[in-house]
Amino acid sequence: MNAVEPPSAGRFFCAEAARARGDLCAGTAPHGAVWVLIEHRGGWPANGFDGLDLDPAVKALVHSGARAARARVLLVRRHGRRRAGGSDRWAVLRHGGPGALRQQWGSWQRDRDLVQIADALESPGELGLPPVVLVCAHGLHDACCAVRGRPVVRALSERWPEAVWECTHVGGDRFAANVVVLPDGVYYGGLDARSSLAVVEEHLADRIHGGYLRGYTTLRPPQQAAVAAVLERFGPAGRHDYAIASTERSGAGWRIRVLGRPPHPAELDVEVVARRSPPRRLTCRGPADGVAVRYEATSVRLR
Repeated sequence: MNAVEPPSAGRFFCAEAARARGDLCAGTAPHGAVWVLIEHRGGWPANGFDGLDLDPAVKALVHSGARAARARVLLVRRHGRRRAGGSDRWAVLRHGGPGALRQQWGSWQRDRDLVQIADALESPGELGLPPVVLVCAHGLHDACCAVRGRPVVRALSERWPEAVWECTHVGGDRFAANVVVLPDGVYYGGLDARSSLAVVEEHLADRIHGGYLRGYTTLRPPQQAAVAAVLERFGPAGRHDYAIASTERSGAGWRIRVLGRPPHPAELDVEVVARRSPPRRLTCRGPADGVAVRYEATSVRLR
C-alpha cells in the first residue's frame, strides 16, 4: 500500500481513512472467473448496468445469463474519448485456468444487440488476446473511485490506449485507486498515477508483485493473502507460477500449502489469520458503519 496520508479536513474520504488506519488490501479481491463488459459512453448510474434505461427484456436476459455463468457485469468506457455515434463494444472475459484465458468481443448500437452477450456466455471465446486493464472511476458510486481513479486511468491510457478502460464499481472503494486486469483475474489497490504505471508494466511482463496486490479472483480471501505474502517474501512471479495445493483450518485461521514453479520455491506453508475490525465507516457513501475482515499472513515457511 502507499504511505499513510492524513485525511482531508472536513469531508470524509474512505480511501484516506483506510490509509490512515493501515488497512491491508491483500485478501480483498471478489471471487469470480467470468466478466461481462458493456461499453456505455454516457453517464453511469450509481448502480451501474442495473440503472441503465434499457429494454427490460434485454436487461433481464443479460442478467439471467450472467447469473448462470456467475459473471460480473461492468460498464466501461475509454477515458477522455467522447466520440459521437457509431457502435459501442461488449466483451465476455473468462479465466479458465493456466493457458485458458478467453475473450469474446462484439458491438452494439440498439438494446437488442446486447442479446449476443447471453450467447457469448455459453461459448468458450478466443485464446491469445491481450489482457484488458480496468480502472474503477465510478464517482456516483463512491467519491474516492473518481478522485483517485481518474488520474490513474489517465496515466495508464496514455501508455496503453488500447488496453485500458475506466469501469464501474469493482468493490473495495477504500482501496481506490483500484486496477483490475482481465481475464487474468488480478486486483490491485491503493494505486496512484505513478505506482500504477509500474504495477501494470510489471504485470504485462508477467511479474506480479505483492505490494499492491488485493488478490487473484480465482482464490478465496485467505488463499489470496497467502499468495501475496509469498510474493512479498520471495519476489515477483508470473500469474500462474504459484498454485494452492491445500487449505486447512488451523485454530483461528488457515494453514495453506502453496506450490511454486521453478525457479520459485517448490513448496511453502503459509499461516493466515482473519481479524474483524470494529464497526467503522468503510465507504464514502455508505449510510452506516460496517465491519471489515483483515486477512494477515503470520508465517511463511519453506517445506
